[in-house]
Amino acid sequence: MSSFDKAVEDSRKLKAKPSDNELLELYGLFKVGSGEKIEDSAAPGTFDFKGKAKRKAWQKVVDAGTSKDDAQKQYVGLVEQLKEKLGYDG
Repeated sequence: MSSFDKAVEDSRKLKAKPSDNELLELYGLFKVGSGEKIEDSAAPGTFDFKGKAKRKAWQKVVDAGTSKDDAQKQYVGLVEQLKEKLGYDG
């Protein structure tokens, strides 16, 4: 199991829910780190505010020119920070 895959698994075992901003950052890094292409995804509907926020977070990572490998490393680092901050049931 890669460190990225372990971090994805660990993110589900945090003792408390991360903030909305932390969740959005995790989402954007996960999508890029997973190799998903934003241009291949359907745009969220007009009243899908949650979907729009998630897509904006994903676009932010894409616009920063973050590679798949860098996104995975950043994701792992963020999950480690959240484990220390929020606790972890692992």
